[in-house]
Amino acid sequence: MSLQDKKRERIPTHERDTQKRKEDFFEVNLGYEESEAISEAQRCLQCTNPLCVKGCPVSIDIPGFIKKITEKDYTGSGEILRQYNYLPAICGRVCPQETQCEGACIMNKMKGFQPISIGKLERYVADRNRSEQGSIPVENHVNPTRQKIAIVGSGPAGLTAAAYLAERGYDVTIYEALHLPGGVLVYGIPEFRLPKEIVRQEIDDIQKLGVQIKTDFIIGRTMTIEELMKTYAAIFIGIGAGTPRMMGIEGSELIGIYSSSEFLTRINLMKSYNFPRFDTPVRVGQNVIVVGGGNVAMDSARSALRMGQTIGHSEHITYHPNHVKVVYRRTESEIPARIEEYHHAVQEGIEFHWLMNPVAYIGENGKLKAVKVQQMKLGEPDESGRRRPVPVEGQFEIFEADTVIEAIGQTPNKLLLESFPQLKLTRWGTIQVDDQLMTSVEGIFAGGDIVTGAATVIEAMGAGKQAAKSMIAYLTGK
Repeated sequence: MSLQDKKRERIPTHERDTQKRKEDFFEVNLGYEESEAISEAQRCLQCTNPLCVKGCPVSIDIPGFIKKITEKDYTGSGEILRQYNYLPAICGRVCPQETQCEGACIMNKMKGFQPISIGKLERYVADRNRSEQGSIPVENHVNPTRQKIAIVGSGPAGLTAAAYLAERGYDVTIYEALHLPGGVLVYGIPEFRLPKEIVRQEIDDIQKLGVQIKTDFIIGRTMTIEELMKTYAAIFIGIGAGTPRMMGIEGSELIGIYSSSEFLTRINLMKSYNFPRFDTPVRVGQNVIVVGGGNVAMDSARSALRMGQTIGHSEHITYHPNHVKVVYRRTESEIPARIEEYHHAVQEGIEFHWLMNPVAYIGENGKLKAVKVQQMKLGEPDESGRRRPVPVEGQFEIFEADTVIEAIGQTPNKLLLESFPQLKLTRWGTIQVDDQLMTSVEGIFAGGDIVTGAATVIEAMGAGKQAAKSMIAYLTGK
């Protein structure tokens, strides 16, 4: 097929009706059907120097797996994906492809052409193979012959490191503080973006490689790192950065103010949206303000919307979504959230108020009643390269609110770090590592958000793979 014959625009995926999806937590994006996936795959130019691969943190052979789709060899396509990515159904749903592989696609430089929908194709292959095969084919690695390795944290970094090591014969055990494995995949990302059954299935596949997972096990309390070091030849720390950062403004003690970490954990991990079937309620008022502009803010806002009120009885039941506002101190052009998630939020009726920042919470009888926000303007660029928001003197507004969710960033959990002061930290409180991701303590490696600060799922996976390779080099003297 010549370039002139290629479709210029990508094939869109199906999505659930906007009005219906606001009433539940079922997945919004429904993915491709076979003919659509093939048509989208046929748009790929099969570049000899694929820039998309360079844009992928785990260096997937993207032209390779896409070519197999055009040949209807979905098993072969899945095998290529598995060589690089142990969580393809997850990554196909939540990774920011628009700034990574798709952002690097050569079609971005061709007038009138859109980049290949690499993430949606990855999801299609992973989902199809799962539905047809039940699980991935696994070679016999359940009788490891090499040293024992401990992984602290079962998020994307830890899972990837564990799978890579297990495939190469190492005896790997993951220690997870929560009652379910998956880290941010289970406590941070809502069901409507990432069904937890998908997470469970891909973790099951990793366990079939021989990886053991011990949950409700807090390293630094249940067992110390010093005790781990007596049993394991090497250790990888991938505990993420799950401690919330709060604004600390006047009125922060009022009832009705959440960190995004607490709010999303209660909803995603403890399923408070299905109360009383699950016994973790969460109080969400009908006037909600979310502070922030990242993916976590979008997830919080869209979750709060769905925690609305079911009013009436018998055949007269109606659902009333909450009234949700997002306030962000920069403009629409600067939001770090994925554009798809932002568009979904807008479609669902969430209001966005730009160049605004809360300065005080107003309460009555100990409960939140309103938020005082200050008008902002953009000044000179800060260290991130974005223009710094600065207050406009004397310009304030009052927003009625009975719930606020602060989604302004997260920091590392200090429990493990304080219990093992031998680890050198950066000035940001993250673990200091060298080029091989080894910490200041020989034999202990670290990667993901605990090293970089909050980043993406696929970046954490890339760190997990890099650390696994470095651990093997360390253990084999290479």
